[in-house]
Amino acid sequence: MKIKIPKINILKVINSTNGFRLVCLYFCLLSIIGNAQTGPNLLNNLYYGFEAGDKGWNTIQTSSWTFDGKNPSTGSYSLKFGSQPDTVNDNDVNYTISKVRTAVKNGKSFIVGSSYEGTIVALRYDGKLIWENKLSGFMNHDLWCEDITGDGIDEIFAANANGVLYCLNNDGTIKWQFKQNDAPMYAVCVVSKNDIPYIVCGGYDKNIYYLNADGTLKQTLTSSSYSVNTTFGETTAPTRVHISNFLRKVKKADGTDMLAVLGTNNSMQVTGNMYLFDVLGTSVITPSVKLNSGRPVGEMKVVSINGSSKILLGNSAHINDSGFLEFDPLNDGTPQRYYDISSISNKVGGFGYRVAQPEIIPNGAGYQYFVLFGNHIILLSPGQKIDNAEILECSYSFNDMWKDPLTGNIILASSQSGGSDIHIIDPSKPDWKANYTSITSPGKIQKILDNTSALNSKMASFVKPSWERNPIEINLLYENTIGLNTALYNTPIFVPQPSTFHAQDGDNWGRSSLTNLKYRDKRDGRRTYDWTEEQALSFIYPNIAETGIAYWGGHGNDPYMYSKQTSQKVIDETNSISGRKTVLIYPELEDSSADFQFVMNNLIYPLATYGKNKNLKLFIRSKNIFWQSSAYLPMWSRLLSGEFANVFVPAMEETTDKSMDLSLASRMGVWASGAVDSWGSRAVPDNASYDRMRQFSDQNLDNHFLRQLVYAAASGAQYYDNFTKPELFAKLLANGALFVPLRSEIVSFSPVHLSMFKPDEHFHEEGSENKWLTNFDQSFEDANPFVFSRMNGSWPGAPLTDWDFSKFAAGMKERRLNFLPNYPNGMVLITPPQNGPKADLIAPRGLMKNNLHPLYKNILKEYYTDGRYYYSSDGVIKYNADTYYETVKSEIEAGAAKIPITVTGDVAWVVAQTSPKHLRLTLIDNGYINPNARVAHVKFNTVNPVKIQDILDGKQFFKTGSSVNIDIPCGLFRFIDVELTNEL
Repeated sequence: MKIKIPKINILKVINSTNGFRLVCLYFCLLSIIGNAQTGPNLLNNLYYGFEAGDKGWNTIQTSSWTFDGKNPSTGSYSLKFGSQPDTVNDNDVNYTISKVRTAVKNGKSFIVGSSYEGTIVALRYDGKLIWENKLSGFMNHDLWCEDITGDGIDEIFAANANGVLYCLNNDGTIKWQFKQNDAPMYAVCVVSKNDIPYIVCGGYDKNIYYLNADGTLKQTLTSSSYSVNTTFGETTAPTRVHISNFLRKVKKADGTDMLAVLGTNNSMQVTGNMYLFDVLGTSVITPSVKLNSGRPVGEMKVVSINGSSKILLGNSAHINDSGFLEFDPLNDGTPQRYYDISSISNKVGGFGYRVAQPEIIPNGAGYQYFVLFGNHIILLSPGQKIDNAEILECSYSFNDMWKDPLTGNIILASSQSGGSDIHIIDPSKPDWKANYTSITSPGKIQKILDNTSALNSKMASFVKPSWERNPIEINLLYENTIGLNTALYNTPIFVPQPSTFHAQDGDNWGRSSLTNLKYRDKRDGRRTYDWTEEQALSFIYPNIAETGIAYWGGHGNDPYMYSKQTSQKVIDETNSISGRKTVLIYPELEDSSADFQFVMNNLIYPLATYGKNKNLKLFIRSKNIFWQSSAYLPMWSRLLSGEFANVFVPAMEETTDKSMDLSLASRMGVWASGAVDSWGSRAVPDNASYDRMRQFSDQNLDNHFLRQLVYAAASGAQYYDNFTKPELFAKLLANGALFVPLRSEIVSFSPVHLSMFKPDEHFHEEGSENKWLTNFDQSFEDANPFVFSRMNGSWPGAPLTDWDFSKFAAGMKERRLNFLPNYPNGMVLITPPQNGPKADLIAPRGLMKNNLHPLYKNILKEYYTDGRYYYSSDGVIKYNADTYYETVKSEIEAGAAKIPITVTGDVAWVVAQTSPKHLRLTLIDNGYINPNARVAHVKFNTVNPVKIQDILDGKQFFKTGSSVNIDIPCGLFRFIDVELTNEL
């Protein structure tokens, strides 16, 4: 991209050698400046005081230079450099930019971004880095740029997930910081009263803070003093309090400021209320207004329309509920105007979750709405029906959007698939629309595309190593729509999963006779209960393929979508031909009350008993902390015993929860214990929705899903219920490149495992309260350290405590998208108790040490917890998590020396034995939606390799001493064969 040079006055050019040399020197300097990566001084005006000369001056760059009569230094003419930015510019900035704003210095704007990791960067308009500040290393939830010192230079404010509001100077240094507690800071802006600026910030502690320009506290406004946001249903969250989803400055008709507070208490089911305050006011100006946005708000912009302030709000929602809203803060009698994007869903993308980001741009003498929605831009004139809106489409969705108030340019943050790009749109140019549709994504996205293409090429000639056994059966619960040839190893097996919006009418099977009233009357609003048994079977039977069938047997909202008798008939029909399996999927079985005990005894266990020898699989697709909490309640004891090991398949849908590293350790722990024979995984667009109020979950590449699934398969998962279906994953399975181990082949488990007692009540509640946002209580946090903590809705992106298992065992730093954890000392399994009076020593599953690789026979070390405390094996003595964790941590670190290999770095990894002298080391870039080229630091503990080689590209690595560094391409993985000197 060319630098935009303002109009420049040229010294009179004298017809002399010296005059010509001076002009040449000037253009050389311009070239040097234009191409150099320099500091903030480049933001100053580039005027050079040359006098205007005559039109006799000449240049070979005739397209770039023109004469005009404006602003000559002396004489009649000035020389104007005519290069302008392209209509849409694509720039690689080396960071995945999650949030973007613009700031001002000396009347010129520059770009401010926050990276996925929380690094604040200042960028020129050509994408060149001016400065960076890594701050805390945790994400920033909001940015604001405004001058608070009166020097014409904006300060930069970052609301950080560690609870700090940072104020940065224009050179990137920290001016001051403010923190009241550990709750993530979520919103920030600047308002003024009597020409005195105040910084306003708020977060998950349910308060708003007015700060003076020096960062000292001026005033606190507690939401409990004015909130009308109430709770509903079964929750422990407090009522009539809220967090600040957004804080924004609004100009009144007289030009003074007021503060708009968008308060909410739930991230999925509450739209929120608008509260308007005078600056430093303690009561609302007018009664709060509930927003008619349909779903929670993910964007809030204050714009000026015909000189009057309006608030534009875009929701954060599934496409079926998407829309944006215009709200008049100056006239409470003006109705809210909602634009229903879902009504044009066929024009703006398919299934998925997006944030609608509305703005206004000039349109002739008027204006039009400019709405960024995933990879689409919706252009809509006032009064125009949204059905008639102009729709632009490009190849990528973006993490954020900002309109530069000085230039009118639209700045797009990085593409959601993990890009390192920013894009500048100049909507005043006639061809900006065409250029938007052809946007490219330089940097990391292009690297991923290139790396994936290279991998596909290598796959074409791949031959499975002779020393490896043939692949085991892997089940993909969807149809083979890509026509993949699976004949080589008869894997993967595609099991079709037909979908329907119907369910069986309870009146046709005697549902009214159920003795539990709660589940007698429960229904799922997404289903129409109008089928007889005959109609249900007439839908299911024709969809049974030669591999079997998979479908929803029920849901947490209603487990009885079909009667038990109907499901038994399907099991029989499917099993009537050998090799066919019935997979009944049960999502979100979250109820842990006595009511659900009835469901277990009346439906789940009877089905498991009936189908135990009929190739039935009950795919339990739960949420939150189910497999390290709910599964250890008495109602699930028969599952944990191993009585139905060949029936139950532990799986998860990790959409909202913040504990993926724990659910992996828990599902694998249940599997390793022998309670089940297999476990499962899932890929769906809202996997990336760690914050439901900011669902930038419209990734246009499936790369993060690919790596998630490769990791699950390398860890032994055999069932996959994928909405997003990466083709490369199935190909890797089909040709044997991706080695899926048995539990007895994995040698990267830590010898230390953590066994679960009946879960502590508060731990259980906290891990399930992801939608409610108001549970933060600093005094409780200080007095009650937990083994597993910060899992409710109050902690998006928050730092982990030092004593949290996720930090010291899994190697994580925060509660955010930990699908690919490092576990630097080996996977620390979360398991049923193996020893002591709380262990079930007569369970059919037997002892875990007999299910694992022989090397674990005599080296396992067990610790015990209820999620809150650690315990002695008999449960009599308990130990506080914030002190006893040191003992567990030391044992885990010591245990690492007893397994063959350990790996550190920003990678996920698994080691499995493939033959007596060969190990398969799988290494994966663990930046889920922030991929990058990585280096894995591999240490050999109990083995001595003679050869270390990637089985796909043939690259060989050479150790130094007892370790080796292995590079991993951006967005990919390596399958490393480690050949040993001696048999393991």
